[in-house]
Amino acid sequence: MTSPPAPRGPASPAPSPEAAQAVAWLHTARFLTTAPRLEHLPPLDVPEIAFVGRSNAGKSTCINMLTQQKRLAFASKTPGRTQAINLFALGKQGATDAVLADLPGYGYAAVPKADKIRWQQVMANYLVTRESLTGVVMLVDPRHGLTELDDILLEVIRPRVEAGMKFLVLLTKADKLNRSDANKALSIARLQTAGGEVKLFSALKRQGVEETSLLLWQWAHPDAT
Repeated sequence: MTSPPAPRGPASPAPSPEAAQAVAWLHTARFLTTAPRLEHLPPLDVPEIAFVGRSNAGKSTCINMLTQQKRLAFASKTPGRTQAINLFALGKQGATDAVLADLPGYGYAAVPKADKIRWQQVMANYLVTRESLTGVVMLVDPRHGLTELDDILLEVIRPRVEAGMKFLVLLTKADKLNRSDANKALSIARLQTAGGEVKLFSALKRQGVEETSLLLWQWAHPDAT
């Protein structure tokens, strides 16, 4: 006599049509160019969304999860050593409608001080002057919270955010927190960003993938929302 099938847990709810569209859109990401200096960045007439964060905050993993591509954003074996801005085009081939910018991780101790200072200046200039920059996603490990360098970056972009630029804090590696700690981390991050938008994200459990994808799609297509 065969055993009855084991009971299944509750199925994950199907994504909304809008979220499914956003997920599919991010899957079109492909490498566009890399720029070791700001003057090497091409001028763009489409929205640009930058990903920033401390080294080891899970930035490359987040980008690869959102785009469903394992090695689109390269995670260096020596965190902090990758010092270039990488751009990825989104949209159908030949019809780019937005660009993702992967900025170098900051704050890693092994990087020489002179290199740290130079890249902090490059990133600050990019965040202040890049005309096509529409939104910024800051990646933060909630176990450590926002650090002094994160606070400095917040101050750099605050005038542009107040002028309408989109801003999101993603608390990565959320699978390492229990529910109580996760809620506490959300509350603290919201206070530190003056009520800014904050979401939990886990590549391991795919937590926050669909809602983050939808938000980025809305940033890039304001006329369609």
